[in-house]
Amino acid sequence: MKLVAEAADGRAGIEAYRKFHPDVTLMDLQMPGMGGLEALHIIRQEDPNARIVVLTTYKGDAQVLSALKSGACGFLLKGTLRKELRETIRAVHAGQRVIPPEVAMELAEFAGESTLSTREVQVLKGVARGNSNREIADQLSITEDTVKAHMKSILLKLGAKDRTHAVMVALKRGILEV
Repeated sequence: MKLVAEAADGRAGIEAYRKFHPDVTLMDLQMPGMGGLEALHIIRQEDPNARIVVLTTYKGDAQVLSALKSGACGFLLKGTLRKELRETIRAVHAGQRVIPPEVAMELAEFAGESTLSTREVQVLKGVARGNSNREIADQLSITEDTVKAHMKSILLKLGAKDRTHAVMVALKRGILEV
């Protein structure tokens, strides 16, 4: 194996990919500026055969699904041992998909559950910022009753007891980011 390039953010990653066309790309999801998920999506649009392994500290199902839907071939947690990293790179290079067992378990645990709508995520982001229903309603140009209806749906979908618990579940699952 040979390292052909490094990039500090998503835009630089895209440019490095265009210049070097690596056999396998390791892409961090959390980068300044353009994140890894957006960069992954752009690279795969330009080169549908790109083999990209996503590296992250999060094993949340929402991030895994987004990365896989965008074309990631593998998914590794940053704490992965060197041996597992090498094996994953080799397997992806050979055309296989690689998802660690603990990440697959997160996916399986929530596979049958409804995902939050775009509006529900917007409402939940408002809650995470500490906004009241009225403030969220004003920010999203909807009624306070609509915010309450979205919150009821969010609590049900996430199996949360209250607003704070909903935010914590969403952070754990990768629906919201810190």
